[in-house]
Amino acid sequence: MEDIITYDNVEISYRGKPVVQDVSFGVKKGEILGIVGESGSGKSTIIKAAMGLLGDVGLVTKGDIWFEGKNLPDLSEKEMRKINGPKLSMIFQNAVGAMCPIRTVGAQIYESLKEHGHDDKEEFKKNAIEMMAKIGLTDGERVLESYPFELSGGMNQRVAICMAMLMNPDILFADEPTSALDVSVQKRVVEEMVQMRDHFNTTIIIVTHNIGVVRAMCDTCLVLQHGDIMEYGDAKQVIDNPQNEYTKKLMDAVPKLKKAV
Repeated sequence: MEDIITYDNVEISYRGKPVVQDVSFGVKKGEILGIVGESGSGKSTIIKAAMGLLGDVGLVTKGDIWFEGKNLPDLSEKEMRKINGPKLSMIFQNAVGAMCPIRTVGAQIYESLKEHGHDDKEEFKKNAIEMMAKIGLTDGERVLESYPFELSGGMNQRVAICMAMLMNPDILFADEPTSALDVSVQKRVVEEMVQMRDHFNTTIIIVTHNIGVVRAMCDTCLVLQHGDIMEYGDAKQVIDNPQNEYTKKLMDAVPKLKKAV
């Protein structure tokens, strides 16, 4: 099976300084890839580059990111607007920062869907409430009528997850999507993302510090340090039998529960 997205010798720089060097990997349709590493290793930068979200100071300075026969860094902003959402979707770590504070949650989700041809308000409301219920927001109607500042950080994070999943994208990028959630909700969100993959064959690339999340949902795992790939392969193999010294140290740092005596 061919890769749905391929990073080919990618270098990414901020203000001319490379932060990701010579990164190459591919992800197949329906595969879930976990990207792990310490803070500042370039994890979020890698996924933001695919969607053209590096800001004014970030740039793919070498290499290619191929999707549907197109090199994403070469596309114009107008071309990327057609792709971002229905084909490539992102769950941001800071959900509140990605939302407008003076518009209701429902208005923002609906506008995003309408931009890509989903303009049936009744169907939108029904689908949104159903999706929210699946990830623990049982009062979906109230949530849709609320402003972001009226919701907790965890609730806003689940709203962002709902928005991304309603698009049913080909590839779902997730930047620490469970970090603001309590353990029980984390489990529910992970299960729902896996079900999304199973039902729609969605490819998921998730950036996380949580090795438990990688173990629970990922097929493959990529380990980064200072923008370089340290290890890449089957997730269970990388976690349980790492070959690289950095990966060994990273896995050794993961807290382990001791059996009661």
